Amino acid sequence: MSGESGYLPQHKGFATAAIHAFQEPEQWESLAVVTPMVSSTTFKQYGPANFKKYEYGRSGNPSREVLEKCLATLDNGKYGLCWSSGLGATTGVASLFTAGDHIICGDDVYGGTNRLFRQVCSKFGLEITFVNEKEIEKNIKPNTKLIWIESLTNPTLKVMDIKATAELAHKHNVLLAVDSTFVTPYFQHPLDFGADLVIHSITKYINGHSDVIMGATITNNKEIYDKLKFLQNSMGIIPAPFDCYQVTRSLKTLALRMQQHMKNSIQVAKFLEKHPKVARVVHPGLPSHPQHDIFKRQSSGCSGIMSFYLKNATLEQSRTFLSALKIFTLAESLGGYESLAELPSVMTHASVPEDQRKVLKITDDLIRLSVGLEDIEDLISDLQQALEKI
Repeated sequence: MSGESGYLPQHKGFATAAIHAFQEPEQWESLAVVTPMVSSTTFKQYGPANFKKYEYGRSGNPSREVLEKCLATLDNGKYGLCWSSGLGATTGVASLFTAGDHIICGDDVYGGTNRLFRQVCSKFGLEITFVNEKEIEKNIKPNTKLIWIESLTNPTLKVMDIKATAELAHKHNVLLAVDSTFVTPYFQHPLDFGADLVIHSITKYINGHSDVIMGATITNNKEIYDKLKFLQNSMGIIPAPFDCYQVTRSLKTLALRMQQHMKNSIQVAKFLEKHPKVARVVHPGLPSHPQHDIFKRQSSGCSGIMSFYLKNATLEQSRTFLSALKIFTLAESLGGYESLAELPSVMTHASVPEDQRKVLKITDDLIRLSVGLEDIEDLISDLQQALEKI
């Protein structure tokens, strides 16, 4: 990289920023229009400990830096860091704290986050409390350092009020981290509502092609960034240059993809709401969602993620429905161009303790869909024929 021209003032729109922020040809000696991939693991130095900008691939890489800066721009943040996975990003954030510190985590979160906090972080002396949104303040203690929430939550799609939670956290001098994976920076900017950290599983919508595993943290707090940058290098939780190249390319279609994900998912949700074999549909873009008004205040739109409950269905009937799908693929993950369906109780959230799953209503009749970019008529037809098999 030859310069630091970066994000020019005229780039006001999201799609323009995703295509151009820190990716202009002038950034490179070659004037390459497509951001190059730099795979070198080490960089020549002028003298001992006298290097131009990059020293060693774990400490910094041009391809990764471009992506980190662009992601920060899209989230209205100053500082971005990419990690080897979404859980890698979560591990980095958890490592900001020391034995005896207390973290409050929302009760309805990704099963891997629950497992990491409950089974791994606790071994290193961190105290973890899982609570619903109404119980956060009464669980804050003198040693509480972080509140971690998802908005939207996974898999029951509750909408956490980011602004209210940020005000609560800061009243008690506690940091707020928001996992915004399900909504993406195209629709939501948690930093604008007071969050200290935004976390993304880049694996999902931001990459959008189901071929890269990566995570990111975004912040406006220089002190937090410097600490996380140190941890990123010290712990080695970094993505490969090729993966960074892939995601930088994927960003250029993020705006278009999210528009179509939203359009398709709303039509699927409306179809399911009217189906006699569906008990309830959970989609934040529908007026029937209990926090629909909060969602509209903090998000400009919704993604393709949604859940619904089959009416009086057993585990076996849920399996029958999922196995009958032809276009929706039965698989974990979400956010790719292809439509996916899964059963959280035995798949993504199987590691959540059974009693906690019952409280959260992650039952055997709860189906989670990631509505992709296929033709809407084909998606609805596929759901219709699978529902008929129950």
